[in-house]
Amino acid sequence: MSTASTPSSALARLSIEKPVLTWMVILFCLLGGLAGFMNVGRLEDPAFTVKEAIIFTAYPGATAEEVEQEVTEALEIAIQQLGEVHEIRSESSPGISEIHVTIDDTIDSGDMPAVWTRLRAKINDTVGSLPPGAGEPVVYDDFGDTYGIFYAVTAEGYSDSRIRDVARMLRRELLTVEDVAKVAVEGEPDERIYIEIPQENLARLGLSYADLLEDLEQENAVVAAGSAPLNDRLVRVDIPQTLGGTEAISNLLITPRDSDQAIRLSDIAEVRRDTVERPTQLIYHNNVRAFTIGVAGLPTANIVDVGHAVEARLAELESSLPLGVELHPIYQQHLVVDGAINSFLVSLALSIAIVIGVLCIFMGWRAGLTVGAVLFLTIAGTIFFMSLFSLEMERISLGALIIAMGMLVDNAIVVTEGMLTGVMRGKPRMQAAEEAVATTQWPLLGATVIGILAFAGIGLSPDATGEFLFSLFAVIAISLLLSWVIAVTVVPMVGFHLFSAQRAAAQAAADHSHDEQDLYTGRLFNGYRGILNLALSRRWIVLALLIVITIVCYAGFGSVRNSFFPATNTPVFYVNVELPEGTDILTTDATMREIGSFISEQPETTAIDTFVGAGATRFMLTYTAEQPNTAYGQIIVWARDLESIPGLADRILTHVRDTVPDAEIRTDRIVFGPPSGAKLEARFSGPDADVLRELAEQAMAALHTDADVIDIRTDWRNRTPVLRPVIIEETAQTIGVTRENIANALRFATDGNQIGVYREGETLIPILARAPAEERADPAYLDDRLVWSPQQAAYVPISQIVSEFALEFEDVLIQRRDRTRTISVRANPHGWETAAEGFARFQPVIAAIDLPRGYSLEWGGEYEASAEANASLGGQLPLTFIAMLTISFLLFATIRQPLIIWAVVPMSVNGVVIGLLATNVAFSFTALLGLLSLSGMLIKNAIVLVDEIDMRIRGGSDRLVAVRDGSISRLRPVLLAASTTILGMTPLISDAFFQGMAVTIIGGLTFATVLTMIAVPVLYALFFGIKPEKPRKDDALPAPVEA
Repeated sequence: MSTASTPSSALARLSIEKPVLTWMVILFCLLGGLAGFMNVGRLEDPAFTVKEAIIFTAYPGATAEEVEQEVTEALEIAIQQLGEVHEIRSESSPGISEIHVTIDDTIDSGDMPAVWTRLRAKINDTVGSLPPGAGEPVVYDDFGDTYGIFYAVTAEGYSDSRIRDVARMLRRELLTVEDVAKVAVEGEPDERIYIEIPQENLARLGLSYADLLEDLEQENAVVAAGSAPLNDRLVRVDIPQTLGGTEAISNLLITPRDSDQAIRLSDIAEVRRDTVERPTQLIYHNNVRAFTIGVAGLPTANIVDVGHAVEARLAELESSLPLGVELHPIYQQHLVVDGAINSFLVSLALSIAIVIGVLCIFMGWRAGLTVGAVLFLTIAGTIFFMSLFSLEMERISLGALIIAMGMLVDNAIVVTEGMLTGVMRGKPRMQAAEEAVATTQWPLLGATVIGILAFAGIGLSPDATGEFLFSLFAVIAISLLLSWVIAVTVVPMVGFHLFSAQRAAAQAAADHSHDEQDLYTGRLFNGYRGILNLALSRRWIVLALLIVITIVCYAGFGSVRNSFFPATNTPVFYVNVELPEGTDILTTDATMREIGSFISEQPETTAIDTFVGAGATRFMLTYTAEQPNTAYGQIIVWARDLESIPGLADRILTHVRDTVPDAEIRTDRIVFGPPSGAKLEARFSGPDADVLRELAEQAMAALHTDADVIDIRTDWRNRTPVLRPVIIEETAQTIGVTRENIANALRFATDGNQIGVYREGETLIPILARAPAEERADPAYLDDRLVWSPQQAAYVPISQIVSEFALEFEDVLIQRRDRTRTISVRANPHGWETAAEGFARFQPVIAAIDLPRGYSLEWGGEYEASAEANASLGGQLPLTFIAMLTISFLLFATIRQPLIIWAVVPMSVNGVVIGLLATNVAFSFTALLGLLSLSGMLIKNAIVLVDEIDMRIRGGSDRLVAVRDGSISRLRPVLLAASTTILGMTPLISDAFFQGMAVTIIGGLTFATVLTMIAVPVLYALFFGIKPEKPRKDDALPAPVEA
């Protein structure tokens, strides 16, 4: 297949005779790698486009069902006309429609702005068909922002306005930091100006809410007074704002109806400025009231540099902050990234040390240094190209470098072994270098390209998975191709100087001879020779045994634990609490503060951050915040160490279930991959809400019988009580009272009517008119309210127009998927189980429920997320498999050799199954990547071995001898490549993210080495009809290798 006159030989000769070119390659890798390392971007996770938008539409006063039918339905009809839409999910609740639009993954990220423009156009075209009173839909599509530099700010003892000033100052200053894109502030206190008027005063003076609004607007309006000439200039006339705070509002003069005498507002009402009673969100750091500030860097920025710049700016601002204002880091992405990169550098150093150490022991220190240098140069050159092509250092690209290290040493080992063997046979160094490159270049190139193609299906997938994992494919492609280039250029030059004739002669003298038969002696080679002879003489038995083992291992794969993405090693977890739907946020706040106090008292707890009413700002790519809900609370718990989390979480669960029995509580660990919500989910779809709830109740009742399924709930939550006034329509029309008049009266007696805003600099503070606290404390007071009648210009008792206030229960959350009502039953397996193990019990229980006609069932949770990811990968694998197969056929220009190589690939799973079962490690997404990497390693070794056998046969060797001796000559490089890769993977076994991949490669490669050295020769003999002969003494020695 290769001769000494091939171009590859000229390349080896050129690298030696013209070392300047080779040194240019070396310096390019070293200096380029150094520059690239200094300039390459750094992120925690690869950036990708979130192809989802949320559309919020307010419809004040409407029930959830009215919102669904009048707003959500109309918008969904318009949205589904977009051909790029993949899925529409909606949630209709009283007064608000929330629609999630997911765009098809195959749409290019660069086309997304145009898609969002068309979506907005469709929404705008529908605005005219929305009911009166509905607000204009608002589209949010910037879900890709991650505020990875995340702080809690406490300011005990300061007023709300002072705290707001601090928050705005911090936001303003941090936005000036270089490469900062956005700064998000959440949880800062909000204020209101309350005007509390007893209704008897309003009735006595004949004042309506409209009268108060008119008076306030006239005093607080921004008005233009024109301009006046002054000499040669034109001066603007400015009328300053009249209202100067609560005192000015209290002194506001009001003229009652049918009276010429004005009175002060303070004569009939109490005016005060206070914190909003029911804020939308409350935040605490270690049980102290706080607000959060999150910083997001530009997409092209180095987050490590941004993080350090933010820290530096905050240190500068510390002296200007009021005494007692403290910043507490919640999450510092730049430190996480720094730690990941440092960990990678340690793993890289260990891997290089292991490679050099192993090779020095088995091949001598010269070969060890040669291969180690190639490994270092390849990694350095790869980092340079990463910087050149704007590939950041993040979790996926670092993983790609780790995966590649298991494959890129092969090229250098093969060339080094060939050259070292030639020199030890007494050949001139130039000839040894030429032959080593000539006989291996094309097989190594073909095997390298096939190894790259094994990952092409992932990186080139047109969906979000492909975008997220593109750096995996790109880095592996760069590093493997670079390793081949360096192996055929740098190795010959380095070997030419290290493997000198004198040193080789000394080595040969020490070995008593430099004849070839002395190269493959010793216990290892003799033992392998005996096993190989036995296998070739019993080839059908060996093949049958391999098939049986493969069948057993494939059957045993069902016993392997499965997991989509593993949990991180970060000692932090979430405590999610959901009280009954409709719970007052003040009640939720009190509950969460009590739970927070309990958690803080535990010795394993180091810090907690509590969020009431909504989740935190998105501080990690894998974090999804809960939408605002007064019944929801979340506590981020930082534990002393990873081992203390299970016990601490169990105590928290027990405490909450004992003290707050009506709360739904669950704990979640941070996972590396995208969150799927509940791990177990079944979705019932159909038209009737009552039927859907009945199906969900059946499912939950069945699941409650399984003690190993926990956190059972539905996404429709419970029905909540509602007070509905029964209006006497005829009487109301007679006395001129409208539904709006009744609503104003009831709102005045409950939440209050907004009658204006007070402007304080850039802050707009709402002014609310409402009844005094004693009139708002008891719903029974509603029967005694007075309603303003514009027709009579007077108040009338509400009892004249409302016969009763009926207490009813209604759905407050109506969920839909693709315009069909859908209720989801969600649960989680116990902590010691994977989602796949839990789903194995979850699925048959739910599937046994009889569905009425017109209703359907589908599975969600981690099962759906994993299936979609695997389908995404599987969609591209056939094309890459065909490309890999084509290259292998072109490489040999025959049929049988590629078939031999590909016949052993399915057997590589055997070692994977054995390794995963032995360690009880789950087969995760990273394990799948390890399996792809393993197939590339196995194919590369098989290609080089088959090519070696072919070359010996073409050189005139007996076919059986060629099979045997060719295999023996490949034993050392295959074992060395496998051992260095296996040992290089051992530091990753303790890494949560790469553990599955490490175990997969270690177990799989161990068995793949046996496949290469036993199965390939046996299959070669079978495919070519090579029958074993009675062993002769002279056959025990390998035939000379033909150059």
